[in-house]
Amino acid sequence: MKINIAIFASGGGSNAEEIIQHFAASEKGRIALIVTNNENAFVIERAKNHGIPCYVHSKEDAENGTLEQKLAEFKIGFIVLAGYLKKIQSSLIKAFPRKIVNIHPALLPKFGGKGMYGMNVHRAVVEAKERKSGITIHYVNENYDEGNIIEQHQCLISLSASPEYVQERVLELEHKYFAPCIERLVANVR
Repeated sequence: MKINIAIFASGGGSNAEEIIQHFAASEKGRIALIVTNNENAFVIERAKNHGIPCYVHSKEDAENGTLEQKLAEFKIGFIVLAGYLKKIQSSLIKAFPRKIVNIHPALLPKFGGKGMYGMNVHRAVVEAKERKSGITIHYVNENYDEGNIIEQHQCLISLSASPEYVQERVLELEHKYFAPCIERLVANVR
């Protein structure tokens, strides 16, 4: 039986697009719902293009249980954060133990925490003169970017690399590794 997956995203949704395409042929799971906190997010268009329902929630919806009711309505069994910029409330973490994963655009524990997303991360990596960056796929807990690490993939970067170059290399890793990792995790959901 396929597990219903919800993708949470706040922006363009390029990772969501890769995940949707990957799971179109999967026997393990299906993308049943896109959740966003941003009514102007391009991920909404991506959901429409694939005929996937999209739920735009307010801050109140996340706090009063409406979001959890929506997930129950769609029989969601696994949650993927793909560029979702809001902190996940503890009630949702308790309702989905080890069933919420995030992708972070750096090699945690470096360059994680509140405010460390998107270009903020890549600028910090370049300013720190790091010779490598990459992605970290991890479980979500009550603290930003502190959940148990599932896997990491890295790319080498030169000292002259721009944040934009690092972003491109990291995005390649995200698109290559995130969806297959999710499928392996979903295969073990009970």
